[in-house]
Amino acid sequence: MAQPRAQGAASLCVAADDAGVTRIRDLRQSGSMKLAFPQTHRKDIEAILVNTAGGITGGDRFSIAADVQPDATLTLTTQAAERAYKAQPGETGQVTTTLTVAANARLNWLPQELILFDRCALARGLEVSLATGARLLMVEPVVFGRAAMNEQLRDVMFQDRIRIWRAGLPLYADGMSLQGDAAARLARGAIADGAGAMASLVYVAPDASSHLAAIRALLPTTAGASMLASDVLVLRQLAPDSLELRRALIPVLDRLTQNTLPTSWRL
Repeated sequence: MAQPRAQGAASLCVAADDAGVTRIRDLRQSGSMKLAFPQTHRKDIEAILVNTAGGITGGDRFSIAADVQPDATLTLTTQAAERAYKAQPGETGQVTTTLTVAANARLNWLPQELILFDRCALARGLEVSLATGARLLMVEPVVFGRAAMNEQLRDVMFQDRIRIWRAGLPLYADGMSLQGDAAARLARGAIADGAGAMASLVYVAPDASSHLAAIRALLPTTAGASMLASDVLVLRQLAPDSLELRRALIPVLDRLTQNTLPTSWRL
């Protein structure tokens, strides 16, 4: 018998006041998707997504929306790594994230790892709409089974789509589809060469190109960074496991956040 479906939605709008301090304008949350707001003693806002269901399985439905108004700065992260658990036959979990960033605003979308378990079924979509002059730092880490537990993904369904738009025009598009024996596919040299984890990063800001050389110096041989446009830096990293992924990724995130990476990333 199929397990009961978990549902949750979180919607947040932030705006800058006359002193340049980012404030919550609107907050809505329901079901098992919650937001927590740690005190940072900075002018920006940091929000932590908490899935009280403890993970995602087949039939679950989650949605996240954030709207960053002009001159505001928002950092969105997660309490811990998210987990996509074994699903019942014929059921697929869905996570939809919609982010909007206005002119002269900045959004840091910094979720921690998504860990895929064998026999998971998950479809995930991220849509980001940037106004002209908006800034974005986005990272999406994915772990293909826990290396410490010697887990192998032999029967999974994972579909991931990322779309970033600027002024209504496509800026960045990425996607991944894993069906069936993911371990065998990821073992191929032209795909992942046996990697157990990966991350995609996009940084959109006027100073993007000034970080390229320093970031390349921080990366292992299984990662690469380049400029998609004069103000768009993209990075793709492969690693044997989540620990090695973080070891290389955190210095890059520290640099691009000016050492304001959320504490939850370091626990």
